[in-house]
Amino acid sequence: MSGERGTPPGSATPPGSATPPGSATPPGSATSAESAATPGTAAAAAGSEPAFSRSEMMIVAAARELAGQRVCFVGVGLPNICVNLAQRTVAPDLRMVYESGVFGARPERLPLSIGDPTIVTGATAITSMLELFGYYLQRGLVDVGFLGAAQIDRFGNINTTVIGDYDHPKTRLPGSGGACEIAIHARQVFVIMRQSPRSFVERIDFRTSPGNLGGAEAAEAIRRAGGWMGNGPSVVITDLGIYHFDETGEMRLDSLHPGATLDRVRASMGWQVRVADALATTPAPTIEELRLIREELDPEGAYSR
Repeated sequence: MSGERGTPPGSATPPGSATPPGSATPPGSATSAESAATPGTAAAAAGSEPAFSRSEMMIVAAARELAGQRVCFVGVGLPNICVNLAQRTVAPDLRMVYESGVFGARPERLPLSIGDPTIVTGATAITSMLELFGYYLQRGLVDVGFLGAAQIDRFGNINTTVIGDYDHPKTRLPGSGGACEIAIHARQVFVIMRQSPRSFVERIDFRTSPGNLGGAEAAEAIRRAGGWMGNGPSVVITDLGIYHFDETGEMRLDSLHPGATLDRVRASMGWQVRVADALATTPAPTIEELRLIREELDPEGAYSR
């Protein structure tokens, strides 16, 4: 599948929206930790929980979203650590799929890339990429595709191709890899990324992977007409909060992480975000979740600082 240049949000193409149960709990925005936290660090109520970074909160929140899921196609970067954490916590029976041809991976350590030999550890099957995409993904056997992004718009369309004009870019990014096919054929799509005005934009510079462009109803028709197996983006997890998609196919803030505020969220987006009536506060990471990140998965802090 090829991407499209500078597609304005609201024209036409892809998905429907699904709203899986989030991991966030009680309503209310989390502002009390803001003053107690050091720069780049969130902390829950004084003396009650350990300090944690915004990245650690994001990783933990993303991992919790995988509770109850069975098969997850793992993207590179941040999705990798989230899915591996989920397999050690809320989803012990989760089967991880890596696009190099591994189905049902249970890595003993965090893989460095999709070519890392550890991803074959305990795998159910090792196949060619052709077989993996054709017989597993395009057959509808993948419950969740977990992706990262450089840019995202309000409808969940993703850019991982280029920043700026395609022919004269400011930055040339890695491109789609398998992301476009994952976004089309995985039953649900989860996205994890750090939030900023440069990443949460009104108009992405290049549409690498389709979201709900055109709104939920139009996207659903396009997916069915194209024979796509997936339902589109379900959740976006950032270092500030958790977003699901409403009935129109637009992103909605459902939970704020400890230390985050609505003002900060709004200042880091290129559009006026929709906010849930019962805005929740994301539960802080547990001691065990932090131990797994810091001691087993990311002791050097490549993803979690």
